[in-house]
Amino acid sequence: MDPVLRFRSTILLLILLGLLSAFSRTSAEVITLTEETFTDKVKEKDTLWFVQFCVPWCKHCKKLGTLWEDLGKAMEGEDEIEIGQVDCATSKSICSKVDIHSYPTFKIFYDGEELAKYKGSREVESLKSFVLDEADKVAQSELEPDRDL
Repeated sequence: MDPVLRFRSTILLLILLGLLSAFSRTSAEVITLTEETFTDKVKEKDTLWFVQFCVPWCKHCKKLGTLWEDLGKAMEGEDEIEIGQVDCATSKSICSKVDIHSYPTFKIFYDGEELAKYKGSREVESLKSFVLDEADKVAQSELEPDRDL
């Protein structure tokens, strides 16, 4: 094979691999939870879940734009914190089970239990601060000796 052609092919392959890698990372930052996956995911050991509940037709959900994806990117690298989303139009039983009555709703889950509902401003830094504070509370409670013993 001609060295110039081989060089060009190698460069093209590296560019394609880089693009595929970047695409894979952005789509994995927010995990879509379904009726089949929700319960098992929010029960994952030592993992705090911050979940957005929306429906496609909601004007308030549409107004969020890329907020949730942006939060997912901002939370990359945070150990034991996952960002999830549930489409209440297709996963009605989940939304009913966790008492969702308005959209969007943002809730924190840990060890299968709901810990908190977010009611603050819809900005990445505010959401990030909230989830990190909740993670700190969980960590502190894990460190405290069990008072029932």
